[in-house]
Order: sequence, then structure tokens, then C-alpha cells
Amino acid sequence: MSNEFTLNAEVRADAGKGASRRLRHTARIPGIIYGGEKEPAMISIETRELVKALENEAFYSHILTINVGGKKEQAVIRDLQRHPSKGFPLHADFLRVDKTHKITMMVPVHFLNEEKCTGVKNDGGEIQHNLAEVEVSCLPQNLPEFLEVDMTDVALNQIVHLSDIKLPKGVELVQLAHEHDLPVVSVHAKKGAAAADEEETAEGGEEA
Repeated sequence: MSNEFTLNAEVRADAGKGASRRLRHTARIPGIIYGGEKEPAMISIETRELVKALENEAFYSHILTINVGGKKEQAVIRDLQRHPSKGFPLHADFLRVDKTHKITMMVPVHFLNEEKCTGVKNDGGEIQHNLAEVEVSCLPQNLPEFLEVDMTDVALNQIVHLSDIKLPKGVELVQLAHEHDLPVVSVHAKKGAAAADEEETAEGGEEA
């Protein structure tokens, strides 16, 4: 993992909606860090620091270092509440992790070489994305920032399933563990082209 994220947090004593609103007026976002053998701790993070971190896709699928009152803890972001219309963060939940316990996380899927895709380049098809992210299970140190699907050799009418994704060592796909081999991406004929082919087929049948 190429990115490292450290957030500086302060312990907060007040809870409730009123306290959270007052905290946000001081340019800090309320949050909580929980899990492991420690008690949950209510924290706050500087708004600017959190917003900047959230701009990086890797932040959502990365082991974070939370500096709480001078003590560093390893965690992942578990939930993020945003303002319904303005989109800025209102509250963040962090889950503590340790090296000996597996975690489940959603990680993004990156589609490579779409412009070189056989089904598009040679047969005029178009790519349809079914999944933008997948749920993985692994030890924290094995957590990938993203998974890759190379589209170069994907042919027209071909479907790439979860079982086709190359996984890093120690990483499992949760859906596959439950025998749900979902489609991830496919290449199919464009709607206009498909309709034209059907019309040609019909006309050919009438002439025959």
C-alpha cells in the first residue's frame, strides 16, 4: 500500500446532537473509535484534515493511524455520515484493528485497458460495469487499496465474474465465500447495433 494516512484526534467529553453541532462550529468533526479490547472513545478531528483525507480514494480501504491524545491506534473507517445536500462530513466511525484478526472491507475495482478491449476495439461493443467495489476479507496487513480487472482480452458478449479477479495473497472475496459469483463487468453490443442486427435477421427470414 503506497499511501499512509494519519489523523490527529482529540478526546471529547460531550455527546449528543447539540454537542456535535457546537463542535462542528469550531471546525472539528465528531467521531468515535471502537473495537478491540479497549473501550470506545469519543473523538474529534479537524474538519480540514478529514476532508483532505477523504478526497483520496485509498483512504476508504486503508489502515489508518489515529493519533488520539498522543497515543497511536490502527483503525479503518467504518461509517461516515455526510450532510444530505451539501455533502460535507458530519460524523465518522473508526474500527480498531490488529494484525491477528481478519477484517472485512469494501475496496474499489479499477478497470484497466478499456480503450484496448478486444470486444470494443474489434467488434464495436460497449463496456457495462456491474460492480464498482467488492467486499474482501483479510488480515489488516494484506488489505489492498483496490483490485484490478484487465479488460484487454475481454471479448464481445463476455462477462467477467468475481472468480475471474486476480487476488493478492491472503485476500478473499466475501461473496465468493458464500458461493455468489457475481458479474463484475461485461462487453455487449451497443443497443442500436443490436436492434439493427435483429432487423436484418428478421428481413432475411422473410426473404427466405
